[in-house]
Order: sequence, then structure tokens, then C-alpha cells
Amino acid sequence: KQWYQRRVRGFTDGTFSFPIIDDSKRELAVFFGMLDPEEKDSAGLPLPCRAVFIVGPDTKLKLSILYPATTGRNFDEILRVIDSLQLTAYKKVATPANWKQGGECMVLPSVKPEEAAKIFPEHRVQELPSGKSYMRFTPQPQ
Repeated sequence: KQWYQRRVRGFTDGTFSFPIIDDSKRELAVFFGMLDPEEKDSAGLPLPCRAVFIVGPDTKLKLSILYPATTGRNFDEILRVIDSLQLTAYKKVATPANWKQGGECMVLPSVKPEEAAKIFPEHRVQELPSGKSYMRFTPQPQ
């Protein structure tokens, strides 16, 4: 409650569309292995890591990132991941490394070539030394 009063009240009207969990006893931090053994508070207790958990509408964990207590979170990366999760949940694509909103996506390997031609008429196949054609790229579907 003190954290809420000091940090949050000044930035919101006091309502949230997501849950905030109070773990002042560190029970969840211990349960989820979120204590940083290197960083300690003034009492010598390990500080909790900075954690990000993204849970989907199906209540399954989609992403978890633990940062050391001394490192801030990368919100641009968190937003990029959310964009990717939303896109790939409903389209038959995956997002490659360093993908950004509007960038090229990869057609899922489970999509047969005939289906890929219908669904993604602008897709291209990346030539590989092995001759396999599983790396297929397409503009981001809408």
C-alpha cells in the first residue's frame, strides 16, 4: 500500500485494468525464484529481481523475463513481444529475431506450400544451401 501511495497514485486515477499483487512478505518472489542472490537490501536480504510475466487470455504463461535487481526493464522489447504475441496468436506466422511492427514475418513450417500461396500470395522462399524450403517470408498480415 505504501508503494501504491508513493508511486502509483500520482500517475493514475487509482484504477487499473490489470491486477497488482502485493508481495511484501516475499512469498511469491521465493516461490517463483525471483530473488537476486548478488543484490541485497540494507538488512542483508536478497532483493527481488525485476520480473515481467505476460499471461495470455488462455491463462497460459506466454513470456517471463527476469532482470537483475540492478537492471531496468526494456519496455520497447516488452511492447515488441506483445505485438508479436497478438499477431502470431491469430495468423499463421512467426516473427523473426529483431522483428518490428510492420516488418517481414515467417510463414509457419506447418503451412503447406499450396496453402501458403493462397494465404500469403506475396511470400518468398529463402534459398538455403541444404535445398530445403522451410524459411518462407511474407509481409506482415493485417
